[in-house]
Amino acid sequence: MEPSTLTVGIDVSKAELVIATHPEEASWTSATTTTAIDQLIARLVELRPAVVVVEATGGYERAVVAAGAAAGLPIAVVNPRQVRAFAKAVGQLAKTDAIDAAVLALFASRVRPAVRPIADAETQALAALVARRRQLQEMLVAERQRLERATTSPIRRDLRQHIRWLERRVDDVDDDIGRTIERSPAWRVKDDLLQSVPGIGPTVARTLLAELPELGHLDRRAIAALVGVAPMNRESGRWRGRRFIRGGRASLRAALYMAALVAARHNPVLRAFYQRLRQAGKPSKVALVAVMRKLVTMLNAMMKHQSHWQPHSA
Repeated sequence: MEPSTLTVGIDVSKAELVIATHPEEASWTSATTTTAIDQLIARLVELRPAVVVVEATGGYERAVVAAGAAAGLPIAVVNPRQVRAFAKAVGQLAKTDAIDAAVLALFASRVRPAVRPIADAETQALAALVARRRQLQEMLVAERQRLERATTSPIRRDLRQHIRWLERRVDDVDDDIGRTIERSPAWRVKDDLLQSVPGIGPTVARTLLAELPELGHLDRRAIAALVGVAPMNRESGRWRGRRFIRGGRASLRAALYMAALVAARHNPVLRAFYQRLRQAGKPSKVALVAVMRKLVTMLNAMMKHQSHWQPHSA
């Protein structure tokens, strides 16, 4: 068999990996220990696959993806929803670990998802800090809402104490993120470039650095699709439906939405762009999504050319 025809799918869980190949339809399992993953990667390197597909499973895939990338394997991390839609399209409705691995191998063969560079250890560490800050903020919002509804003094006192503790933890994580960026000259430059744009503050800049390492390396259409702000057409014959966005990276969209709210008021270029859309009859949310898309494409160009914000050339 020619190496370029072989594809591999790996179904990942906390305790076990299930591996399948296509078109050979071979399959086997592996533990998730460091030794077992090293043995698996060595076996895959010998197979010389065209692509290895792994689903994003909330972090369980990181060890095998990192080991594979270090060994030079062409690994693509894909959205589970996309794979599930593919499984339904080919009539595979049953779902077990072995079936999922086989579907992933078939998906790899038919779709050939793009193999993107894997984030290095420093970027992964920064992403973990940014994610932890987001978790703490979510807990803060929940506790503040509970405080508004609390009616007894002991509960209100306990909630206030917990809120103060969470606020201190957010400050501590902010300090950790700041120190992490300061230790890297390259990140300091990127952080400075991003924050030169009116509407991009420290939180958004750090989220982009941690969760969008592709910024500056893709074209404008690809970066918009990766974030999830590229509008999708809904057309059939003469019918024209309203376009919508979906997919992408939800945490990035949330950060960019907040940036777009600020930019639509205080960034001269994006404020004028937003106002033109509103005057043309576009709903406010549609106009804001357009601002998000324009903002991320501008940031992508700035990072590609290593240039600061210049309103006259935007």
